[in-house]
Amino acid sequence: MPITYTSGEQVEVYRFSIPVTVGVPFAAVWLQSFLALHFPFFKMFDLPLLVTIFFSMARRNPISGLLTGGAIGLFQDALTHLPLGVYGIAKTLVGYGASSLGAKLDVENAGARFLVTIIFYVGHEIVYFTVARGLVGLSLAWSWPHELLSGVANAVVGVFLYFALDRLKQRT
Repeated sequence: MPITYTSGEQVEVYRFSIPVTVGVPFAAVWLQSFLALHFPFFKMFDLPLLVTIFFSMARRNPISGLLTGGAIGLFQDALTHLPLGVYGIAKTLVGYGASSLGAKLDVENAGARFLVTIIFYVGHEIVYFTVARGLVGLSLAWSWPHELLSGVANAVVGVFLYFALDRLKQRT
């Protein structure tokens, strides 16, 4: 699973139709809220984060990744009882980071996607924890083993999800 550096001319940039751009994040947030409500073990997964990572890496434009992460995060915030912006801030940073990384590295193979998802999941959780505790004053507990296990579980789901979503890509 080589992760190779690519020049700007070699980078494949993708776009998505409007129904995909709106529908996939909407479906991810809805599934996340529905499944976590009915199946408690599903709270370990973060489908909106996986969709944010996928769209950001595929578009490879930091501004687009930033806006994608922010929109998905705010939509997810709107469905929770938490203050607006906690998920928005965390997913905005992940969207920016994933799109910036996608522009520099080849992240089209399963191994690279697996590692990138673990890194961005843990990074998302660190930002979320910091914002929720530091700025909002929520009382949350941090557990490295839990976060790493959740990162691996999300990466496994993410690899399969990314390959399914690859069929929706359109070349620019």
